[in-house]
Amino acid sequence: MRTKEIKIPNYVVFKQQMYTAFKENKMEEATNYAHEYLNLSKLNQDWNFEDAVHHSNLVLGLIALKKGEVEQSKNHLIKAGKTKGNGVLKSFGPNMSLANELLKIGEREVVLEYISLIKKFWYMIFSWRKTRLWKKQILNNELPEFGGNLIYGMNPMGNKTA
Repeated sequence: MRTKEIKIPNYVVFKQQMYTAFKENKMEEATNYAHEYLNLSKLNQDWNFEDAVHHSNLVLGLIALKKGEVEQSKNHLIKAGKTKGNGVLKSFGPNMSLANELLKIGEREVVLEYISLIKKFWYMIFSWRKTRLWKKQILNNELPEFGGNLIYGMNPMGNKTA
């Protein structure tokens, strides 16, 4: 019996390559993949577009932060939060890795704005308790425990590189 070959769409491959390049500290390569991922998704305008907006901007923001470009990093965080979301983002929620790094350098206001933005696409049943707690912790000058939201979406192929 022949098994049907499953093709992985290019957007999943770009996302995986983008995060892999970032984790391997290949910033130029990660930047290129982030832009390609966004461009590919703009062509399709399907549910993957929103995922690309979110994750590409997170990677671009993390890269900007590594370069010391804090304002650019903050802009990417806001762009990531302005997505309308897709099935995964609406249920599991956003990735909070860039927000976490910005909080570590005292950028509370932009993270609070990001949290307000993500509540627009993250289903209330999942988000209400977490976002409320995170905001309270940030306002108390604490670093929230973002848990799984620090890794969501970073390993779309399910391998052990995340």
